[in-house]
Amino acid sequence: MEIIDLVKKHAPITGERIAELLGISRPTIRSDLAVLVMLRYIDAKPKVGYFLGTAALEVDSPFKHIEAVKVKDVMGIPIVLRETSTVSDAVVTLFLENVGSLIVVNMQGVLAGIVTRKDLLKVTLGQATANTMPVSLVMTRHPNVVTVNPEDSVLEAARKMIHHQVDGLPVVKSEADQEPDEVVGRITKTTMTKLLLDVALGT
Repeated sequence: MEIIDLVKKHAPITGERIAELLGISRPTIRSDLAVLVMLRYIDAKPKVGYFLGTAALEVDSPFKHIEAVKVKDVMGIPIVLRETSTVSDAVVTLFLENVGSLIVVNMQGVLAGIVTRKDLLKVTLGQATANTMPVSLVMTRHPNVVTVNPEDSVLEAARKMIHHQVDGLPVVKSEADQEPDEVVGRITKTTMTKLLLDVALGT
């Protein structure tokens, strides 16, 4: 909302100027600007800057309702794989489920990591023994996996996906007194696209 207010007051305004007024660096707000442009709250013209978009100008814009949507309202069923599974198991699951990544969990269903098509392609090319390799050796491990909480807004999920350049995020929840993250869902760029389409069409 601060960005929209600044654009409203100073349009046309550059991204650098917005960052300067907020007291942060330009890269920090790059994903926020991308989400706001996608939702039509602001618009941009090359060599001119940002100005208010059509959604911000419409009092009853359907896109305003997206602000209240939470991850738990749109998340899908997580496609998971045990960390003891092999690379071969991962490849088969990717094809059967038609997804770009798999969430890897331990025996308790707690997030252990994530493995993508690119990870599997890298390890299988030119390695005859790769198929029997444990998926835990090729996955991105939990501390480095970007996640969202069911109570987070979908805008926050979109911002994370754009900022970290990933196609999807595991949805995890952890008790206040516990550290392990239990996997409860997944949210992807496809989820976000469907949500935008539903809102635009009023369905």
